[in-house]
Amino acid sequence: MDRSIGLGLYLLAAGRRARGGAAAPAPPRPEGTLVWLAALDPAAGHGLGQLARRLAEERPGLRVLLSTPGGCAGDTAARVMQTEMPEDATGAVRAFLDHWRPDAVVLTGGRLRPVLVHAAARRAIPLVLAEAPGALTVDGGSPRWWPGVMRALLRSFARIFALDEPALRALRRAGAPPPASAIGGRLEAESRALGCNEAERAAVARSLGTRPAWLAAALPMAELDMVAAAHLAALRMTHRLLLILVPADLGQAEAMAARLIAHHGLIVARRGSDDELSEETQVYIADTEGELGLWYRLAPIAWLGGTLAGPGCLRHPFEAAALGAAIVHGPVTAPHAVACADLSRAGGSRVLKNSAELGETVGDLLAPDRAARLARAAWEVESAGVEATDQLVRAVLELLPAPAPANGPRGDP
Repeated sequence: MDRSIGLGLYLLAAGRRARGGAAAPAPPRPEGTLVWLAALDPAAGHGLGQLARRLAEERPGLRVLLSTPGGCAGDTAARVMQTEMPEDATGAVRAFLDHWRPDAVVLTGGRLRPVLVHAAARRAIPLVLAEAPGALTVDGGSPRWWPGVMRALLRSFARIFALDEPALRALRRAGAPPPASAIGGRLEAESRALGCNEAERAAVARSLGTRPAWLAAALPMAELDMVAAAHLAALRMTHRLLLILVPADLGQAEAMAARLIAHHGLIVARRGSDDELSEETQVYIADTEGELGLWYRLAPIAWLGGTLAGPGCLRHPFEAAALGAAIVHGPVTAPHAVACADLSRAGGSRVLKNSAELGETVGDLLAPDRAARLARAAWEVESAGVEATDQLVRAVLELLPAPAPANGPRGDP
């Protein structure tokens, strides 16, 4: 393994770094081969749950240890364990590796941990870096503070999978060896398609008939007037248009209905009050718990609430993408900025700068072919990553020790 002056200085500083209290006792390490999957930054863990399941399915007896910020969404396979990432300090990393003794380590994201990488490489543990951006950073400051540290770290990895072609070029300039580095792409994320009651979907679809509709998903009160103005503008082009409004806070449904009626002159019905969805209804407030999957299926256009005047994107955009909605949102996309950027880059969403554009955009997307193109591109982004995950699974399995042969039938004595 390469060792630079900068890496040596970093490791010296890490050895002196003050640490917090003792870590919580870890559960026993299971017997057999173990792969550790860890996200290096909060945005990098979205595909690790699916990767863990795939590895556990592909290799009988394989155990997977998973470290993601906030844990892994959904159920994990029985052979997948979860634990916190150790602090990038010498003692913490040494204790972690001593306890878990991983047979391979997969890291995702762009914030490298030099102590961890160096310690794993010294123990000859195969390291894989996935979803690597071109602009890698290191814990403890800029790589420029530690001359040669990035090159030394990159040469510690057995395989490096870059997000895209520009990232690959940047990584190779930084020191990633060409034989070990390739384009991988973003890993397959867990499907975010929300369920729904099919009988309810059919009943609401019958009530809608041929009426066009659009959805305001998780709408905060701060955006109510903007969405109402956009709906009124769109109604001038399509007088039968229905707005389905799912409040971010269901407890505000009554106040929202009152404002829409008093200040905007709209005809409103509330699902939570069992109001009839009639031909005259202009806004249908869907203030019932757990039915967002129903509305994504019925409305071909979805506005992501919170992205214009709210606190940020209140629902993951892939929920809408997975169910075929054409996605529209504003510029405030945290905490789902990565997913929103992926959609925008692929032509899978419309990004608006201000509320004045919303009504015009809704009217434009009422043309079925335009909404369908947007929805198709969004679905492709949401469902992408299968090939990247397949590639990574193959690479990890190749780095692992061969499985112990199964006991065959006994021969004749």
